[in-house]
Amino acid sequence: MTPDLGSGYDKSCSDYRYKCFLTIVGTHIGIGTLARRTGVKIETIRYYEHEGLLPSPPRTPGGHRAYGEDHVKRLMFIRRSRQLGFSMQEIRTLLELVDGGGYTCGEVKALTLEHAEAIREKIADLQRMEATLTRIAARCEGGDVPDCPVIDALLRPADGLG
Repeated sequence: MTPDLGSGYDKSCSDYRYKCFLTIVGTHIGIGTLARRTGVKIETIRYYEHEGLLPSPPRTPGGHRAYGEDHVKRLMFIRRSRQLGFSMQEIRTLLELVDGGGYTCGEVKALTLEHAEAIREKIADLQRMEATLTRIAARCEGGDVPDCPVIDALLRPADGLG
């Protein structure tokens, strides 16, 4: 006998050991479908849930997650924010502004400009590192000599790399 699964579920069961397969009716999707639709790995989705960035979805009677369109939109927001280099805390702040409903465009702009400044600082640091590495490599002739100016420079204290 097939168990009663309640409304909202379409059931189709095999007679083999009464093993039931559920298909959620409506707009609910499983975690695998959510992962494919958003380009986010299943483990990452679970991590975002654990961290409170993505609300836990309702569960099917079998215990499977049943995600909706709101989860898809929120996960896309998180994914895009990560692609733009926002930290988890910055994303959390943005989501709190959105979830609170009382956010202003000015608040979002301020957070975005702070992030852009941090990126500019990282770019400047990377450019300094690139220049240092280029200067160090220029000292090397690339021969078979046992003494390597690059290794020598890396063995010196950091202030001696230039």
